[in-house]
Amino acid sequence: MTSEFVGKVRKIGSSLAIVIPKEVAKKEGIREGALVKVQIMKRDVSSFGASSGIGPWKGHDDDWGHDEPSND
Repeated sequence: MTSEFVGKVRKIGSSLAIVIPKEVAKKEGIREGALVKVQIMKRDVSSFGASSGIGPWKGHDDDWGHDEPSND
């Protein structure tokens, strides 16, 4: 299987690391110590997943704009 996700590069000691999301690891059957093939494509943050005038995503923004009651 092949999964794709966007990850944030973090510094760990003198190395750089990307965390594989739990859902992806489970779907792919990846465990600690597994060998994986990684293809890296740097993304331009200013144009990836953003529209003009919209600020950056903040991890606590989980309601996706559903803060107003619906009129159903």
